[in-house]
Amino acid sequence: MKKRGVLIGCGFFSENHLHAWAENDGAEIVAICDLDTNRLATVGDMFGIERRYTNAADMIKAEQPDFVDIATTSASHRSLVELCAPSVGTVICQKPIAESLADARAMVNACKTNGAHLIIHENFRWQRAFMMMKAMIDEGSIGTPHFARFAFRHGYDNYANQPYLAQIERFTIMDVGLHLFDLARHFMGEVERLACTTQRLNPIVRGEDAFTALLQHENGATSVCDCSFYARYSPEPFPNTAAVIEGDQGTLELGRDFKLTLHTKDGAQVLDTEPDVPAWGAKPWHAVQQSVASFQEHVVDVMNGKADPQPSGLNNLQTLKLALAAYEAAEHGVTINIPTWCEDQL
Repeated sequence: MKKRGVLIGCGFFSENHLHAWAENDGAEIVAICDLDTNRLATVGDMFGIERRYTNAADMIKAEQPDFVDIATTSASHRSLVELCAPSVGTVICQKPIAESLADARAMVNACKTNGAHLIIHENFRWQRAFMMMKAMIDEGSIGTPHFARFAFRHGYDNYANQPYLAQIERFTIMDVGLHLFDLARHFMGEVERLACTTQRLNPIVRGEDAFTALLQHENGATSVCDCSFYARYSPEPFPNTAAVIEGDQGTLELGRDFKLTLHTKDGAQVLDTEPDVPAWGAKPWHAVQQSVASFQEHVVDVMNGKADPQPSGLNNLQTLKLALAAYEAAEHGVTINIPTWCEDQL
């Protein structure tokens, strides 16, 4: 029997959520909620979802779902998670999990207290290229990793579909930086020290639209995470991420063209990581759209007891901590010791 779910937040990216859920054999969205009645009607009509609400509490009470997919902005996450945790077995929350560690911890505790899964919609690790890279590293293809770089640099006009991005004071680190920090932790382990610089390059934005962070991991490895929303390339590489992971037996090199090269003493082997374009999708979004579907398949496995959440809310606290610490490091020009750092330290 399919798991019954509801979705809160019918904004730009929610269409990817709903398309992917519509193709998932193990789950279905039976109702949606949004404060904007026009947006609610548009999305409801698009996906043939008849049950529509403007009040999340009313929806949860009436529908009694197996899971809830929260696709709102971060300011509303704590209240919505705390609303859902007592009666919904699986709570999916879009990243950033919260704007502060205090709110994020409260969300994790609410779900733990009520025995609910809290899973963060962190989809970069579920992109086909990174799933392939993780499997190859786990199989020992490059030995023990000791250096990595994850780079998301482009000049795409994100502000056309998401105009609020130009108005927020904390931009790239809390938008894409979280993805990159999650990848760094996913591949290289927990972080001991962090340094960061930020830039504001595009005059139309309020916050930083570029950053570079240097991470020293607890196992001695080093990684670099860098992002720019104001980089000029032809062809435009958006929304692909370039990556390099070096180990003592070889190197994995992922280009923005989906080509993954395995370098070893025996030479170079090139693999194609490009996913198919979903029937409902389109280039250049197909890698992201595939990752949403893969993430949702994982969520169904979690609900069926076949997998542990990746990432769980508890795990994602460390990614949020890196993002918040990065702002402190950039503002004060310091290197931060992550295990002992707290939000109000500086």
